[in-house]
Amino acid sequence: MDYVNLSLSGTSTVNKSDLFKEITASYTRHGWKLISVLLKPQTRGELEHFLEVPVKESAVDALWFSRPSSESREAWELRLLAENQYALFETFELDEPEDEREAARIEMEARLREKVFGGQRERLSS
Repeated sequence: MDYVNLSLSGTSTVNKSDLFKEITASYTRHGWKLISVLLKPQTRGELEHFLEVPVKESAVDALWFSRPSSESREAWELRLLAENQYALFETFELDEPEDEREAARIEMEARLREKVFGGQRERLSS
């Protein structure tokens, strides 16, 4: 898995719905498809009317995107829903079993939470 990281520091001045629209539009322009989202309970309330994909409650707000990749592979990216760009990226063989893909995605979600919270205890109500 590769990291794409510019910074996690700083305060948010953009609301989550505007940020959601901006990020999904940018990814769509580059051939990505929104597959599902991870949302804190308070963010879910703000974005409910935009969501046409499965939602999983999480301690962090993040978006799962997918698109075809080179050499008969499929690319997946887990993008933090924040102004500061941060994402985890993985590619899968087209014939890779779904249980192995799901295990890798769960690991990516854990790594994202670890990056956001560091050594702090994560909280769903953060």
